[in-house]
Amino acid sequence: MTITAVETWVEAPLRKFVEEARTVLGLLLHPSGQVVAQFGFARAVDVMSACALAAAIHASSGELGKQLEGKAFRGLHHPGRDRQLYLAEAATSRGAFIFLTVFDQESSFGLVRMYFDTFCKDLAAAAPPMSHQPEVVLEDRFEHELNRNLAALFGRG
Repeated sequence: MTITAVETWVEAPLRKFVEEARTVLGLLLHPSGQVVAQFGFARAVDVMSACALAAAIHASSGELGKQLEGKAFRGLHHPGRDRQLYLAEAATSRGAFIFLTVFDQESSFGLVRMYFDTFCKDLAAAAPPMSHQPEVVLEDRFEHELNRNLAALFGRG
């Protein structure tokens, strides 16, 4: 299992989650769609597509939840025939991250949920304190930043 991360502090919590929950694929990303860490993906284009979809699903389901129940939907589960998907938010002192994971018959939704709760606590504990205000990624630099993160994840940076 190869885990690659743009920010090294996320590696240990992610590795622990993957090993314990026995998941197949995973992404940790900013709500803007920028990838922070990944495992199981072989191609950068797949990571880019999954990040864009995960960010869009997270944003739209959050707004839909607000409209229906007054609070955002945050944990989404989709059972497929062979694989299942779980998309949820993980809060840290550095802000919220979106976590997407795919698992098969080697795991279960209950197992993934249980270890996701542990992952959230481990990730929050591993997050270094903010030393300055985070730099806002503007529209004109978004593609550059996305490509830089993908290059770092796939060893081309």
